[in-house]
Amino acid sequence: MDKPNGIHYIELANNFIRFDAASQLTKVFFDDTNKQIFAVRSGGATGVVVKGPAEDAVITFCMSDRGGDIHSIKFSPDNQILAVQRVENAVEFVCFQGDQPQLQDIITHQVKTLIYGFVWVHNRELALISNTGVEVFQILPEKRQVRSVKALSISIKWFAWSGDANVALLCTTEGNTLVPVLVKQKVITKLPKVNLGNPAREVEESKVTLGRVYGVLAVFILQSNSTTGMMEVEVHLLNGPGLAPQKCHVLRLSLVGRFAINTVDNLIVVHHQATATSLLFDIALTGELIDDVTYHAPITPGRSIKPFGLKLPSLLPDGHIMQCELYSTNWVLFQPNIVIDAKLGCMWYLNLCIEPLCNLISDRLRLTEFLLQRSSGKQMQLKVVQQLMDEQYKGTLLPVLETIFDKINKIYAYANHSPSSLDTHFPYVSLISSWVHLTLQNQTALPSNVKSPTNKQATPPIVLIEQSDMVQVFQSIAERPHMETVLMLYLQSLNKYNIAAQEELSKMIISELIRNRSFDTLRRLVSYSMLLESKPIACFLLSHSDVNSAISQVAIDMLGKMQAYEIIIEVMLGQGRVIDALRLAKNSLGTDKVQARKFLEAAYKSQDDLIFHSVYRFFQMRNLRMYETLNFPKAEQCTEFIQHYNNTFPADNAVKLPKS
Repeated sequence: MDKPNGIHYIELANNFIRFDAASQLTKVFFDDTNKQIFAVRSGGATGVVVKGPAEDAVITFCMSDRGGDIHSIKFSPDNQILAVQRVENAVEFVCFQGDQPQLQDIITHQVKTLIYGFVWVHNRELALISNTGVEVFQILPEKRQVRSVKALSISIKWFAWSGDANVALLCTTEGNTLVPVLVKQKVITKLPKVNLGNPAREVEESKVTLGRVYGVLAVFILQSNSTTGMMEVEVHLLNGPGLAPQKCHVLRLSLVGRFAINTVDNLIVVHHQATATSLLFDIALTGELIDDVTYHAPITPGRSIKPFGLKLPSLLPDGHIMQCELYSTNWVLFQPNIVIDAKLGCMWYLNLCIEPLCNLISDRLRLTEFLLQRSSGKQMQLKVVQQLMDEQYKGTLLPVLETIFDKINKIYAYANHSPSSLDTHFPYVSLISSWVHLTLQNQTALPSNVKSPTNKQATPPIVLIEQSDMVQVFQSIAERPHMETVLMLYLQSLNKYNIAAQEELSKMIISELIRNRSFDTLRRLVSYSMLLESKPIACFLLSHSDVNSAISQVAIDMLGKMQAYEIIIEVMLGQGRVIDALRLAKNSLGTDKVQARKFLEAAYKSQDDLIFHSVYRFFQMRNLRMYETLNFPKAEQCTEFIQHYNNTFPADNAVKLPKS
């Protein structure tokens, strides 16, 4: 494996939390549901400091040392009840008023089982997980009572908990099976077990991690490959019928030793202590498919977490910077992206450094698939497209650009259409974003007493690149020789997914085609409705009609498709095409709605006596049909044109002027 050489794609966030380091007097605990870290001094007698999840969230109080070391300590979600376990068969509940404990009202709940741990599922409900099962209790502070509301009897060796999903993974004593259990307020629902093969192999607690990827709860199981001896991670997704776990992916680590797992921005991060490196996996990317299971290699060779300097108190003006030991034996990792060094007294969040990572992925298509799934991937994806277009133009880049446009617009199309129209057969194809997967989960059949853990309404795509974004990118190659080709590729991609070109893009394409004098292409685009058909676009075309007469005809064709006949008539009159305009007005508006003065004035300005005579006689016939006379109604204000006709064509029967 490559050693780090200055490029790091994972870092410890600067907004870390400092707390009292673990020592003989201070014990440190972490609640992975509320993301709170507890520093307990002298059993709480000399102080308890609670920090997290935000850096400035701090609760400080004292409580009496009731004997026995604290095994676990957690606040209720509203921080108003503190649960403390000191012995293996009892939990104490300390009620708070504000941020101070009411020590005179401690409630002690004792059971006859061996308590492995407890989790809060509601402000006043807590689940005890013991060797005999799971039981939900309701705490009633005003009555100083603890009441059982739901129980599940099952023999348990150990358990793992996901606070984000309210799911406990129970390892049973019978058959070493792993059973997910959904635990909510007054609800315990046993889900289908994890398939560990036949016969079921024994799984150690340290080899199992619960996490979320792409909105779906996953069970990560570290195991050795029976052939190579190298370690792998099985990914069981709880996305089958009734949230049944399904082995969908295997991550090939190609290493042995100690590992720990985080998830960052829907990436699975596998840390390897011996080499001090972290491997990144994206299960949305394609891999090797074997027996309906996708096998993945790391996105890039493993790299170390970015070095982190911790500022220590010092007399020096700039302080003293201590480089933290990465992958320390004191590190404890929690989901999704938390690293705690209890000895150092620091709690960090892991962040993804997306730009250095992009430099390590040379395949532009795979990089596009990767970026479209990252929360911070939009600007980098636009940068990738711009770099492709900025490079020395080569025809070989066209297929790459075309495919990238298709990948972008596939998501763009879905974001502008009803989710019901989506292809629901492949929940993890590389281009489908998380909102599509949420839609799929909502369609999954669940037990009657289980609600889907996802939202009813699908969330927006992780990365949505719209036409306005692409127009800004295209502006960087304005007036370059290959701009027209690139614009045509993008327009064809939009058309492939039935996406209408918007005004800004349509104007850019029109301008480029006119600049290149590609009038036939422009005519075909309008003919096939590939550009936005609107009056502003037609007017934009007309504003360039002085370049070539074909442009004005293209504009008229577009207006005709919109049935904007009155505008077409005005354009024709402005071009001196009086007879054509009159013919269109007669066919589209009707003879009785045609204004005589407008057409007579245009015919007069043409200085063509034949045109004027034809238009004049047309309206005379109209008058005869409508008014049974050749004379013009006074309201049409045609006196000057009647005089001009009589003066120009004296041989015709003179028409009397309307009486004043």
